[in-house]
Amino acid sequence: MDTIIPVILIAATLLTGLLAGFYYAWSCSVMPGLKGTDDRTFITTMQKINIAILNPAFMLIFIGPLIAIVLSIILLFIDGGVSAAICALVALIGVIAEIAITARQNQPMNIALDAAGAYDDLANPHETRAQFEAPWVRWNHLRTATSTLAFLLMLGSLTLYLAG
Repeated sequence: MDTIIPVILIAATLLTGLLAGFYYAWSCSVMPGLKGTDDRTFITTMQKINIAILNPAFMLIFIGPLIAIVLSIILLFIDGGVSAAICALVALIGVIAEIAITARQNQPMNIALDAAGAYDDLANPHETRAQFEAPWVRWNHLRTATSTLAFLLMLGSLTLYLAG
């Protein structure tokens, strides 16, 4: 246990940090960069990203934190690290919130944008973009906040365990 717990905690913290950084990058660079583009570029780019994002590297940081944090909580409780386990449990709530936001908000918007079809087939591309962009960005900011909070809590859990 003396070896496995810190390894799992570090993995959970790292994966959660990567997730927070991923959403942060979208909030502060990708979407602001796309905001200045024409409708064709925006819609086509987002549709291509929706396809490209479905890869093992993204799945690792999307699902990995959930699995690693749950494992951390179990091991910490077994080992008696209650304070660190509670901190990780609150982090888990942040990760679950991020997954819920993605599943209930951002992902359905991505699916709808893809289902709308190619740019040249859209009846009103500007309206398609308008219905997608602002709500998607708002929900992404919330995902950024929840995953960043989860990362900070995992740093706290790791610190509590190492100090204890």
